[in-house]
Amino acid sequence: MSTATADATGVPTTGKPRKERIRHRPITIGQVILQILMAIASIAMALPFLWMFFSSFKPLEEIFMQPPKLLPMNWQPQNYSEAFDQASAGGAWYASGFPLAFFNSFYISTVVTLGTLLTSAMAAYAFARIRFFGRGFWFMLFLSTMMVPGQLTIIPLYIIMGQLDWVDTHLPLIIPPILFNAFGVFLLRQYARGIPLELEEAAAIDGAGRFRIFVSLILPLLKSPMVALGIFTFLGQWNNFFYPLIFLNSSDKFTLPLLVNQFKGAYSSNWAGIMAASTITALPLLIVFIFAQRQIVEGIALSGSKT
Repeated sequence: MSTATADATGVPTTGKPRKERIRHRPITIGQVILQILMAIASIAMALPFLWMFFSSFKPLEEIFMQPPKLLPMNWQPQNYSEAFDQASAGGAWYASGFPLAFFNSFYISTVVTLGTLLTSAMAAYAFARIRFFGRGFWFMLFLSTMMVPGQLTIIPLYIIMGQLDWVDTHLPLIIPPILFNAFGVFLLRQYARGIPLELEEAAAIDGAGRFRIFVSLILPLLKSPMVALGIFTFLGQWNNFFYPLIFLNSSDKFTLPLLVNQFKGAYSSNWAGIMAASTITALPLLIVFIFAQRQIVEGIALSGSKT
């Protein structure tokens, strides 16, 4: 039996816990419809990945079977070993093929990600805090480059890389993305503008210079949007196909997208090998997204809320 008590306003209340006294809002029909639509959209987005995964275990005739079936009737896990053998092209498995392409993609993506975070944070802090002539104009001009497709600038970029003797090296895939990332600068600037100016003033009174303020104060506060930007940059570089196709000629410098492209021939294609190779390539990205999806959402929400 519960006992009656009085709250601060003198209204008698029962002795039940507060959570039991809170009425839950009824679920509306609109919420049910929204949840159903979101579930359908999630299935539609996951279906291509499931098709790719299960097709990597199918023989060729089952991949093009009509009507199509998601699950294979005759499982062929040897498709993966054949994909490794074809990617190695007669060389040692550890010196060519997937291991070498994995290494190339990983180290290029990692270096570009770390470099982009540093340069974007520095530029974002300068646009957000340092007053200089034409700051707003230069920032808008900088952002306007996001509307220019990379295909329009590939010819002059290739000429410049050729004059520097960087063609058929990884430098064209590393240096330009590090030095220029308008999206990253915009993302970090939006958050940097919301950092209280009093924190910098207090640090300046204590004798900290501009560089010390940036390293010790600004960078730790930019952690959330930098995590989101780092994930986006890494995924973008991992999936990058166009620029490696233009600048790389030697097979020992190929990244994973270029290696997967080798399974497609002029007159015939090893579709089972393509599915197996695509699954191997996409698996690290899926793992990263599963463990980092919360950081992606939080980073975008926090940076986008700052004006």
